[in-house]
Amino acid sequence: MDSRTPPSRVSKRPIEDSSIERARKKPYECIEIKDEDDGLGVEKIYKFRVLMPNGATVGVKVRALYSQMPLQEFVDVVKKMYVSFVRQTMSQKPRRKINWASQELHFTDVYEKTIRNIVNFKNFKPNEWHILRLHDGSHEADTYENMWDLTPDTDLLKELPDEYTFETALADLIDNSLQALWSNNKNQRRLISVDVRKSRISIFDTGPGMDGSDENSIVKWGKMGASLHRSSRGLAIGGEPPYLTPFFGMFGYGGPIAAMHLGRGAVVSSKTKNSKKVYTLHLERDALISSSSSEKTWRANGGVRAPLEDEIEKSPDGSFTKVEIFEPKMGTQDMSLLQCKLKDIYFPYIQCDEMSGKTGRPIEFQVNGTDLAEIEGGEIAITNLHSCNGPEFVIQLQFSFNTDTTSTVGQRQRIIQEANARLKCVYFPIVEGKESIEKILDKLKEDRIETGESYEGFSRVSIRRPWLPFMEPRQKIGERAQILKRLSYRVKCFVETDAGFNPTPSKTDLAHHHPYTTALKNFGHRALETEKELQIKICRSGKILTLSQLEKQYQDWILEMHDLYDEEIDSGEDQPTLVVVPEKNKKLGISSDVVRIHKVIKRKGTSWEAGQKIKVLKGACAGCHKSNVYATLEYIVLEGLQGDACGEARLICRPLGRPEDQGCLLSVDNGNNRIDVRSSLSLPIGVIDSGKCIAISDTEWENQIEKACQKSPSIIDVLNHSNCQELEVDGALPVDDIEAGYAPPEKIIAVVRPKAFNPISTSENLNQKFIVRENFEMSLEVKFQAYDRTVGSFNHVYSGRITPSSYKGFHGLYIFPVGSKLSCLFQKAGIYTFFFSLKELRDVNYERRVRVKGLSEVDYWKVLSEKREASTIRIGSYFPPLSVACYDRYSNRVRFTCVPELTTRLGSNSAVLAHKCSMNVDLTPDKLSMQIKDISVISNELDKIQPSYEASLIISSLDEKHSVAIACRVIPEAPQRVMVHPTTLSRRLLPGQIIKELVLELFDSYGNHIKEDEVIQLHADGFFFLDKAGYVCKVDDRGCVDLSGSLKVSKGYDKHVSVSVLFQEKVLDKLVFTTEMRSLTTASTVIKHCAAGSQLENLVFEIVNSEGEVDRSIHGEEEHGQFHALMLKSDTFYIDDSVRYNFLHGQCCIRSIRLPQRAGIFSFTAAHSRYPELNLDIEVHVEQDLTENHVQLQSSYGNILQLRESPSLRVPRLDQENISPQSAVGKLILFNDSPSLKVPKVDQYNVQNENSDGKISGLQDSPAFEDRGNFSGSIVLHQKGLEEEICKYGLFIGEHERNLKMLKYRQSQIQALIEEKQSELMEITSQLDEEHRAYQRTLKTFHSTRNRYLQFLSENGSVLGTWEKKSGKNEQNI
Repeated sequence: MDSRTPPSRVSKRPIEDSSIERARKKPYECIEIKDEDDGLGVEKIYKFRVLMPNGATVGVKVRALYSQMPLQEFVDVVKKMYVSFVRQTMSQKPRRKINWASQELHFTDVYEKTIRNIVNFKNFKPNEWHILRLHDGSHEADTYENMWDLTPDTDLLKELPDEYTFETALADLIDNSLQALWSNNKNQRRLISVDVRKSRISIFDTGPGMDGSDENSIVKWGKMGASLHRSSRGLAIGGEPPYLTPFFGMFGYGGPIAAMHLGRGAVVSSKTKNSKKVYTLHLERDALISSSSSEKTWRANGGVRAPLEDEIEKSPDGSFTKVEIFEPKMGTQDMSLLQCKLKDIYFPYIQCDEMSGKTGRPIEFQVNGTDLAEIEGGEIAITNLHSCNGPEFVIQLQFSFNTDTTSTVGQRQRIIQEANARLKCVYFPIVEGKESIEKILDKLKEDRIETGESYEGFSRVSIRRPWLPFMEPRQKIGERAQILKRLSYRVKCFVETDAGFNPTPSKTDLAHHHPYTTALKNFGHRALETEKELQIKICRSGKILTLSQLEKQYQDWILEMHDLYDEEIDSGEDQPTLVVVPEKNKKLGISSDVVRIHKVIKRKGTSWEAGQKIKVLKGACAGCHKSNVYATLEYIVLEGLQGDACGEARLICRPLGRPEDQGCLLSVDNGNNRIDVRSSLSLPIGVIDSGKCIAISDTEWENQIEKACQKSPSIIDVLNHSNCQELEVDGALPVDDIEAGYAPPEKIIAVVRPKAFNPISTSENLNQKFIVRENFEMSLEVKFQAYDRTVGSFNHVYSGRITPSSYKGFHGLYIFPVGSKLSCLFQKAGIYTFFFSLKELRDVNYERRVRVKGLSEVDYWKVLSEKREASTIRIGSYFPPLSVACYDRYSNRVRFTCVPELTTRLGSNSAVLAHKCSMNVDLTPDKLSMQIKDISVISNELDKIQPSYEASLIISSLDEKHSVAIACRVIPEAPQRVMVHPTTLSRRLLPGQIIKELVLELFDSYGNHIKEDEVIQLHADGFFFLDKAGYVCKVDDRGCVDLSGSLKVSKGYDKHVSVSVLFQEKVLDKLVFTTEMRSLTTASTVIKHCAAGSQLENLVFEIVNSEGEVDRSIHGEEEHGQFHALMLKSDTFYIDDSVRYNFLHGQCCIRSIRLPQRAGIFSFTAAHSRYPELNLDIEVHVEQDLTENHVQLQSSYGNILQLRESPSLRVPRLDQENISPQSAVGKLILFNDSPSLKVPKVDQYNVQNENSDGKISGLQDSPAFEDRGNFSGSIVLHQKGLEEEICKYGLFIGEHERNLKMLKYRQSQIQALIEEKQSELMEITSQLDEEHRAYQRTLKTFHSTRNRYLQFLSENGSVLGTWEKKSGKNEQNI
C-alpha cells in the first residue's frame, strides 16, 4: 500500500534500495558463505530473516555455488550472526540462551515445512527475503523483536494535507482493505467490517492477506511506498464508468501513520490462503516517532500465531487482514453520522445501479455490525431522492498528455498519460413553488449533516465545486441568458474519475494542483482548447462533441427539464389576460411564448395585488445585490396556459423614482394583447418564498420618495485638496496655473452631488449625505491643447469609465487612477481639459481646465530644421542656415533672453577636427529661435574620418551647458597640390623605358587628402599609357593615383618628355623628364679612297653615351621584345635599306659593303632603325686608278678612319713568317693597337722589301701614329691572301667553339646520367641488404624450429632417421 510521511518526519538521508542492508544502526549483520570448491556452479544470493526462540531476529545472506548446504554449516552461520547481534545489543534487556547443542535443532519456513539435515536452496527464490524459525526444543516466543523493517523510501514521502480528521484516517485504512478485496474472485467473499469502540477500533477484510514471504510480506503494509497493489494502478485507468476499480489507496496518508493517528498502538494480523499461521506486525506510536529521524531506521516487532475462530468464520477462503487500533483517540463520535459519512465516501461500492441493469453490491460493508446498504441517510442518498425522474445529461471526458509535465512543487514527475472522467448532470426541479435543492439542504440539516451551504452557494459539482465552466451560460445578457442562469442553479453534476486522477485524503475531492484536476475545473473555458500539451476528448452517447456543441446540447437539456418538471405556480386570484410574448421581449424573463397576466395572486397565505408597495431586500435576486429596492407591484406573469404541468412565475414591479410612463405597459386590443416591461423590473416569484419581498406602508413609501428626491443626482463635483487629505489620498486637481512638471495627482476622485447639496452652505468636510450612492457609470476624458495650436485643436490624452466604489467608509466615490496611467500629465505647456459625464444622465456633467506654462530654465537646444539626411559640405564652404530653439526639460519652447555667444567645432566620435569656425548669429523677432548663417569650417584633419567623412558640427554656448550637434559629411575641397612618390625619382629616362614606381599623392589647399573616386585627368607628352583608361584616373582610398607600371617613354634619345596632372581642365602639376643622350660612332677606320668595285668590310658601329662609353644595354634580342638594329641608306649608290643589322651589347658589325664600279664620291648613312637621331654619315672616294690592286698609304692621317678595340673583331695572332707580301688586290688597311685587333709587333728592320710588285703592308707600333716623321716604310699586304688567312682562322676558331660547346653539353648529360645511375645503385644496394637480413632471420628461425623438432623426435625415439633424411633434403632445397 501507499502512504505519505508528515512534513516533520521527512527523511533527509539519500534514497537507498530496500534490499541493501545498512552498516550502522541495524540489529543484525549478514555474512557471505562461499564454497571453496572450484566447480563451475553459478553464485546466487539467498536472504533469510531467522526468528530465534528467545524473540530475537537475525538477518543472514548466503552466497552459494551449490543448491544445498548441510544443516550444521547453516546453523554455524546463523550462530555467528546471532553472536554478533548479541554483542551489539548487550545493553538492552537480557535474553535467554539458545541451546545450540540440542538434538531437536531445526528450522521451519512460512509454510510450516520442517528443515533438517540439509538446507535445499531450490525451495527459496534468490535475492528475496524468506522467514525461517529456529527451534531448539524450548518454548517459542510470541513476539519477535525488529521482525519487520518499516524504513520508508524517502523518495515516496509526500506532504501531509492541512487537515487530517478521524474519518479521513479511518478511510485510509479502509482504502487498503478495499484495494485488497478487489483482487478477490467474484465467487469469493468481499467483506469489509469496521468495528469502532472506545477501547479498540478494528478493520477486517477478506482480501488475499499477507505473510512473511517477500512477495506477500506484511512489511509492505507498514512500509511507506511498498504497497502490494501499487503496480495495479494502471488497471484502474479506463474501462467503463463508474470506474469502480479502486486505486485511491495509494493517495492516502499511509497505513502506519493513519493507525498511529487513530491510537497509540496497532496490531496488523494477516494470513494468506496457503499459509497455516497468522503473521502479526506490532506498531507503537512512541517507538516510531523516536526512530523517525534521518539517522535511524523504522523497525517493528512481529509474531506468528494460529488464526482465531471468528477470523476463520468471517473468511471462508482462509485469507484475511485485520488492523486493530488500541487506545483510540476518537473522542465523542456519533455512530450514525460516521455511518453516513462512510456511506457517502464509498457509496458506489455499497450500492451501484449500473451493474447488469440492476442495483448491485460490489462490496459487503459493515460498520459495528450494521450493513451500510440498509441505513437511510447520507448526503448522496438524500440528493438522489430529490432528483427528477427525467433523463440525465451524461458526458465522458478523456484527458491525455503528450509530454512530461512539471508539478507545482518543482519536482519532475511523470504524469499518468491518460485519465477518464464521467460527468452526470442531474436536474432538481422546483416543485410546488419550492426548490428541490432547498429541500435537500433542509433534510441534511434535519439529519445533523452540516454542509454549511445555502441554495445559492450549494456545490453543484460532487467534487465540491460551485460550478464547472461549461455549466454556466456563456451569454450574460438577454432573456435566454437570464432564464438559463436561473435554471442552471437546479443542476448538480456528479463526477466519477478513474485512476488517472489523484484524490485528496478525504476521498471527497480531487488533488488541487494535479494537472488533470485543473483541467477538469476549467473544463468549458475556451482558453483550454489552445493548450498543446493537454488534450480533452468529449463524448456523449458515443459521439465526439466540440465544446460549442456540448454547450448547446447542455442548454437544450436544461430547457427541456424545465418544461417537463418545474412546477412554480398554477394560477392567480383573478381572471388572467393571455399574451403572446414576442421573441424580442427579453426583459420579461420567461421562455414560454404564451403567458398569463394576473393582478392578484395568493402566495404563502398572503395576497399580493397590483399597485402594492413592496421592498425587495438586498441580495434577494439578480439586480438587488447592493441595496434594498423599493418598487410598486404592477403585474404577476405566469408561464403557459391554465392547467399546464409547470410554469415560471415573475413579479413585474416599477422601482421608486421611475415615472409611470416608464413602467410596464399592458395593451388589450380585441385579443391582440401585448406587454412591454420598459423600465420596470422582472423578479422571480421566489423572492416571496424566501421572505425577501416585503409589503410596506404608505408612510414608509412617502419617506422613501422624499429621500429619493433629495438623493437624485444633480451635478458632478471633483474633490478638492482638503477633501482628499481627509481621505488620505493624493487626488486633487490644481486650481491655479501651474508650471510644467507639476506632479499629477495619483487619483482623481469625483462624486455625484444630490439636489440637496449646496456648495456655499455645506461644510468643506466630506459628508456621505451629499454623495449619491447610485450605481452610475461615470466617464472621464482628458484633452490637451498646446498654446501654439489653433483654437479647437485638441489632442486626446486619456479616457476611462468606472463605477462607484467605497473608500474610508464613504460610498459613491468615482476614483480614476490617473497617476499610474498618466505619469507624464502636466509636462507639456498648454491647456488640459478634464470632462466628467454620466452614461445614464447625459445632462449631468462637469468640466475643469488646468493651464500649464513652461519652465524658465533652459534644459537643451534643438535644431528646428525639418528632418533630412546629413548635408555634404566641402571643407571651407558654407553650411546651410540653421534655426535653433531652446526647450525646458519637458520639451516646452523657451524664449532666448539675448543673442548667446557661441563656440563651434567640428568633431567625429571623440576626435576634434576643427576648433575655429566662422558664423553669423541673430534672433527672430519673437526670440523663440536663433538663426545661424554663413557657417564655415576649416580643417586639415579630414583624413581621420575617411572614407565616410561623417562628422558633427557642434554649436554650443561658451559655458557648454547647451549645444546642438548637426550631422554632416565634410569632404575635402578640389585638389590643389600634388606630391610625387618616390621623391628620389630619376628625371633622366631611356626611350621605351616603363616607369616602374610612380605615385601621385593629391591634397587640397588645407592639406587634406582628396576623397576617394575623385576624377583627375592626365596629359602626357613623350609617354605612352599602357592602361587604356590612363588619361582619366580615380583617386584611391589613400588620396593617391598610382601610375606605377603605366607610363612608357615613347620619344627617342636626348628629348624632353612630361606628364601633366589636371582637375577640371586646370593644371595642378607638370612632371618633366629628359631622355639620355646617345651617339652613333664607328669602332673601325674606314679608308676614304677606295678602288671602284671594291668592298668595305668588317665595319663596326657603336652607340656610346655622353661619356664615350659603349651602351651595352642596346642589345637586339627578339625574344625579349628589344629591337635594336642598324640600317644603311644611300642616295648615291645602291644599298638595300630593308636589311637590318642587329646590335649586340651596343655594337653592330657589317661584314661588307660593295662600292660602285665607277669612280666618284659616294656617301651612305648608318642610322638606328627605331631612333633615327642616332645616325652617322660616311663618305668614300672611289677612284679608277686603283685597279692595280694596290694603294700607297699616304702620310696624311685624314684618309683613314681608325677602328677602336672591339671584342667582336678579334683576329688570331699572326707570325711574321706567315705574312705574305704578295697580294692580288691593292687594298690598304691600317690597324691600330687595339685589344680587339692585336697583331704581333714587327721591327722595321726585319721587313722584307724585295718585292717585284712594290706592294707592302705596314704595321705601326703606335696607336695614334703620333711619330709620323719616323715612319720609314709601309707594309703592303696582298689583299686576297690576307682575306683568305682571316677566313681560315675565323672558320678554325668557330669550328673549335662549336665543338667545345657540344663537348660541354655532352659532359653535362653524362654527368646527370652518372648521378641518376649512382642513386639507383644505392637503392638496389639498400634493398639487397634488407633482403639479406630477412633471409638471415628466416634461416635462424628455421634452424631453431628444426632443432626443437629434432629434440622432440629424439625423446620419442621413433622415426628419427626418416625425419633426418627429410630435413636434410629440405635444407638443401632451402
